[in-house]
Amino acid sequence: MSTPDGPRRVRVTSPRTSAARRTSGHTGTREIDEQTRVGEVYMSSLIQSQLRLALLVIAGTAVILGSLPLLFFLVPATRTLGVFGIPLPWVLLGIVVYPVVYVAARLYVRNAERIEAEFTEFVGRQ
Repeated sequence: MSTPDGPRRVRVTSPRTSAARRTSGHTGTREIDEQTRVGEVYMSSLIQSQLRLALLVIAGTAVILGSLPLLFFLVPATRTLGVFGIPLPWVLLGIVVYPVVYVAARLYVRNAERIEAEFTEFVGRQ
C-alpha cells in the first residue's frame, strides 16, 4: 500500500541475521598482532618470565655441577676414592653430569610450556 505522499518503504535485512556476531572488543591477541603499547607489555612480560626461568635453571645447574670440583678440592679423599675400580671424580664428571643436565632441561621445558599456556589463556581472555 502506498500513501499518496511517497513510495512504500521496504525493509532490507541480511540473510545472515542468525550468524554469530563478531566481537569488537580488544582482545589480547589483537593487541599483540597490532603491536600496540598493551601488546608490547604482554610480550615483554612473557619474555621476562621466560628469561627468569632460564636464568634460574642455569644458576641451579651451575651450582650443582660447579660444586663438584669444589668437593674434590675441599675433601681430598674423594680424589682417590673409587667406584667399581673407576675414580670417583671420573664417575661424577663423566656419568652423573648427564642425568643432572637432562633433569634441568626437562624442568625448563615443562615450566616454559606452563608459562606459555598461562600466557595464552590470559591473553585469550582479555
